[in-house]
Amino acid sequence: MRFRSHTSHRAVALAAVVVLGAALLAGCAQDGEEPGTTSSGGGTGSKGKLTVTIGNFGVFGYKQAGLYDEYEKLNPGITIKETSIERLDQYYPQLLTHLGTGSGLQDIQALEVGNIAEIVNRHPDKFVDMGKAQGVDKNSFVPWKWAQATTASGKTVGLGTDIGPIAICYRTDLFKQAGLPTDPEEVGKLWAGDWQKYVNVGKDYMANAPKGTAFVDAAGGVYNAAISGSVERYYDEDGKLIYKVNSAVKEAWNLAMDVIDGKMTAKLKQFDQTWDQAYANARFATVSCPPWMLGYIKEKAGTKAADQWGIAPAPRPANWGGSFLGVPEAAKNKDEAIKLATWLTAPAQQAKLFEKQGSFPSSQVAYELPEVAGAKHEFFDDAPIGEIFTDAAKGVPTLVLGEKDQIIQNTITDVGILQVEQQGKTPAQGWAAAVKDIDNALDQ
Repeated sequence: MRFRSHTSHRAVALAAVVVLGAALLAGCAQDGEEPGTTSSGGGTGSKGKLTVTIGNFGVFGYKQAGLYDEYEKLNPGITIKETSIERLDQYYPQLLTHLGTGSGLQDIQALEVGNIAEIVNRHPDKFVDMGKAQGVDKNSFVPWKWAQATTASGKTVGLGTDIGPIAICYRTDLFKQAGLPTDPEEVGKLWAGDWQKYVNVGKDYMANAPKGTAFVDAAGGVYNAAISGSVERYYDEDGKLIYKVNSAVKEAWNLAMDVIDGKMTAKLKQFDQTWDQAYANARFATVSCPPWMLGYIKEKAGTKAADQWGIAPAPRPANWGGSFLGVPEAAKNKDEAIKLATWLTAPAQQAKLFEKQGSFPSSQVAYELPEVAGAKHEFFDDAPIGEIFTDAAKGVPTLVLGEKDQIIQNTITDVGILQVEQQGKTPAQGWAAAVKDIDNALDQ
């Protein structure tokens, strides 16, 4: 998942919609015991109870969805205590430190997809093999999600929580004014199979665009969506850095340059305040959106935009975001932690979390459950979001993940593309600036 100032975009999106208190919208954790943390659950546990601790970042939504309470009722001898650090750039270095010392670890630790390759490659011995846990069925997860947390030797360091299959959210009112179809099926056909078709639709939109609007929010968003469906991006299967020569990166970069050159972008940086305001002011017609962004759009666009947003399939399946639950070998309550992590990521619980919090399941078994299969979103004109995101999830390829994917992608979008989009630099200058910063970050 992408980050803003190293803060999880998922955390930003979920926390932003707490005030709405509706289905598919995220809540907010309680104040914590330490600065920068939040705690929930049964504290240290009452006499005779065993406390299972969970460490995560942002808002995973288990407490808000009532899953901790449900588990404690099913298991009277267990109390759950959650500690959440909002910023991933604080959470992950602390986790690495604790893994190194073997102390200070929670019984369950959340692992973000942007860091999972480093855990799999460098620290698999620090985690329990969840693939061998009782009640875990690898076939219940979408194959590419399971593969992300599994070593070459077959050890699975974490069980998948949510994923972020990408769709395209679009303003039906702006599309109508520009002479484009508004029905989701017809809109999807406009760009089916090719991101270049999406850019071409942008050209058609801009030819008749309502005054003051752009086709897309940010060129970086186009790049992110396009590259997130490519099997190889920044590293190859042998762990070799290839982003400078990878044709998929070049194609995604060129798409971003095309929308800039065609003046199709609102020149925004995603998750900045101006981006939030642009939703309310209807400044752009489309945005690439995973399920966790729907509540964010609803909150920022406001009630006046109800039924003016639609959702259509993206040109090609892609994924933006997702996490895992792992149990450290040094966990104090390892056996109970394994049981809890297995239960939280089981199909039924993933379906409940989607229904109440908007976190789309990584369990393909959950896609058949009514909470997912029949899901619609009232704000988006009752769009069948369960069907749309399920189809997208099933089509996502197994991506080759690298240890520094997050740094590379953020630098390409937030340095290289933004310099072209907002500062008027040439594509060559923007790319050179990104490469320089990436080389410095990776000590190349």
